[in-house]
Amino acid sequence: MSTLDLANHGPVIPVIVINKVEDAVPMAEALLEGGIKVLEVTLRTPVALQAMEAIAKAVPDAIVGAGTVRNIRDAQNCKDVGCQFAVSPGYTSELGRAAREIGLPLLPGVSTGSEIMQANADDYYFLKLFPAVAVGGINLLKGFAGPFGDVKFCPTGGVTVESAPQFLALPNVVVCGGTWLTPADAVARKDWAHITKLAREASAIKAAA
Repeated sequence: MSTLDLANHGPVIPVIVINKVEDAVPMAEALLEGGIKVLEVTLRTPVALQAMEAIAKAVPDAIVGAGTVRNIRDAQNCKDVGCQFAVSPGYTSELGRAAREIGLPLLPGVSTGSEIMQANADDYYFLKLFPAVAVGGINLLKGFAGPFGDVKFCPTGGVTVESAPQFLALPNVVVCGGTWLTPADAVARKDWAHITKLAREASAIKAAA
């Protein structure tokens, strides 16, 4: 699988923080029911790896990936628990090479032209712009379109259900990352129906005209 293939499964990849392993499977099932198949579970909590493994085993129709992958150890750990792709907040050649060596498709994070060039030098051309809104958002992506016409992006960080159509309307954006699909209060209440509703809304997002 190429990370670019992830864009074929819908306009939004949820960026998920899981604090309790028991929430992992019902959350994944709720997202899947709403039409969201690609799930990025971030390595931001002590139970993240357990949560990824639980989803990979119990929800086979989901495509489980790991977010916040920062080094070789992170990449290997995620591969070992069944992750099918990895997303990094930044990029190093060391991480890029290691991900290829272990067969873990990587979506590298970038925020500058120099970082894009480094990723391109290592043959990565589908990149995550992060933190998208903070570093310039739509205007920055428009600026990158000229010198980096062969690069596609997944903007993540500050993207909302309201702004996603504007991002997706850009020719160099193929999918967005979003944290709004799994709000902490809904997860705390175990309101999986609400998360399914948010997933349906996200699945239906179309690029702005």
